[in-house]
Amino acid sequence: MDHLLCFLLICFSHLSLQSLVEAKPRGFTIDLIHRHSQLSPFYNNTATPDDFAIDDALRSIARATHFRPSTIDENKIESPVIPNVGSYLMKLSIGSPAVTNLAIADTGSDLVWIQCEPCDNNCYPQDRSPFNPMQSSTYMELSCDSKPCQYLPIHGCGSTNNKCEYTYRYGDRSFTMGDLATDTFTFDSTDGQVASFPNSIFGCGHNNAGTFNSRGSGLVGLGGGPLSLISQLGAQIEQKFSYCLLPRTINSASKLRFGTDSILSGPGVVSTPIQFDDKGTFYYLTLEGASVGNKRIPYSNQMGTVNQGNIVIDSGTTLTILESRFYSDLEAALKEAIGLNPIPDPRGTYNLCYDSGSVPEMTVVFHFTGADVMLKTLNLFRNLSYGTCLAMLPDDELNIYGNWAQMNFQVEYDLGRKQVSFAPADCTQH
Repeated sequence: MDHLLCFLLICFSHLSLQSLVEAKPRGFTIDLIHRHSQLSPFYNNTATPDDFAIDDALRSIARATHFRPSTIDENKIESPVIPNVGSYLMKLSIGSPAVTNLAIADTGSDLVWIQCEPCDNNCYPQDRSPFNPMQSSTYMELSCDSKPCQYLPIHGCGSTNNKCEYTYRYGDRSFTMGDLATDTFTFDSTDGQVASFPNSIFGCGHNNAGTFNSRGSGLVGLGGGPLSLISQLGAQIEQKFSYCLLPRTINSASKLRFGTDSILSGPGVVSTPIQFDDKGTFYYLTLEGASVGNKRIPYSNQMGTVNQGNIVIDSGTTLTILESRFYSDLEAALKEAIGLNPIPDPRGTYNLCYDSGSVPEMTVVFHFTGADVMLKTLNLFRNLSYGTCLAMLPDDELNIYGNWAQMNFQVEYDLGRKQVSFAPADCTQH
């Protein structure tokens, strides 16, 4: 009897250990650091709030320029956005043993990549040593005929070992070139747990140049394409992620949640369908109009109809960019509701400004298909030394729902259901 009991205990212990080892993460949360935060290594302690406001506007304009369909060359492996204009940073550890990297988190691109040794003179200056794949016991190069390699519209093959060689270009002519490989991704969750994902695909960049910051190691693509972090983790995170972006006045990290940690629920949650383009990278929503008080401004194209998927939701663009005709109608309604004389922006960056403290508390509702999202003054205007300015700008071609409008909202992307959900929140509590 004692022998049988011992045998059963050993078997049970073995099964329990095996299930523990093979258990897959369903949810975890990491910090999301704004580039202008004092927590960011990109932080410039000599910059003023006005400098940050101008920088945000210029970066938004630059990013919008490269979202335009006319700038995308379908014959290149190219992300139309500019890598160094991303707004948020995240930590990603790669390899065994794990090496921590600080990278731009970008919903406007797919590929995950970091700088790798050997680099010689072909990498941009980086404060910490690039990742050395030879020191990782779990690193493996992918072959040229592997399925992930086929996801790249253009790829090269190693002349001697048939490895998959990638080239990824950005809209400002920055680029990364190297080997498509797999290794273990590790995330330190804010609850003290560690989430590890073996055999994750990334670009090990041996030749990288352009507008990259020396304090960053690379970029994490959070887009909808097959090589993005979200698509790779897939069922392990239930195809979901969310974030809650803090107002800029709060010097803490925002949160980026994956899987079960990201699920939104409650009476305040509204959802709208995601539309994808051919590449599947960008998250398009359908904007039907906006309301200022009781006045509704319908959105329509030049033919008087509403195109499906007419606005990109993007965490990397600060300001909301609106097609010129719709922007003009919205601005006119705001002027009427505020009832004060605007002042010019002395730097010529923002279109609609008022004297500091003069703009009353107000709301504007953005009407997406199936989801009305109410923006407060916090999401609409930003304070500068010379006034209060509307955090929106016009563009000739496109619409982008920027991160300023998303502050103090939980925003969930559910790729399984193909929908984005919004819930107003105090992001210091989420």
